Amino acid sequence: MKLDEFRNLDPKDISNWPPIAKALALCALFVLILFAGYWFDWQNQLNDLDAAKNKEMQLRETFLAKKKQAINLDTYRRQLKDLEQAFGALIKQLPNKSEMDALLTDINQAGLGRGLEFELFKPAPNETQSEFYAELPITIRVTGNYHDLGAFASDISRLPRIVTLNNISITPGTQALTMNAVAKTYRYLDEEELAEKRKAAKDKAKKEAKK
Repeated sequence: MKLDEFRNLDPKDISNWPPIAKALALCALFVLILFAGYWFDWQNQLNDLDAAKNKEMQLRETFLAKKKQAINLDTYRRQLKDLEQAFGALIKQLPNKSEMDALLTDINQAGLGRGLEFELFKPAPNETQSEFYAELPITIRVTGNYHDLGAFASDISRLPRIVTLNNISITPGTQALTMNAVAKTYRYLDEEELAEKRKAAKDKAKKEAKK
């Protein structure tokens, strides 16, 4: 068919169109239906399908991760038990508030037991509190010979409670050595103190949320 014949086709009388024209019209109608179906319906369905595939992949990954955890559950339980035991042992090395005076006495006795002379034994007026424990620094100055000073430091490290010697400096004197240090002792916070810290944290969070 020539172009002029297409122009002369009567859209109201399709039955009399040549076969080629009818075939082209059907193809055009088919393409139009496909486009309309995609635009108004299939496009959303394809998007939903892609979202479902992504969701399936996420669920699959979650399932595999949980399956791995389930397979290793006994191992995790043993590790958790070991951590709890280790943590419990560390907590036992931290005295409570009522035991702090006895610990300070132990530190003092450790020096006197080695024949050292305390020139200064001054606990800080205030503790420094952390998340679940408090730290108390003690400024000390003791005099004695080198062997006794070393034995004193060793005795401090073997105390049943955690005590550390920090900022150590040793200076020679006329008859003995003088050691200046900061001994730090630690204690765990009691339930009342922990409750106060939790309350303070909540109050702070509320104030920041209002800003």
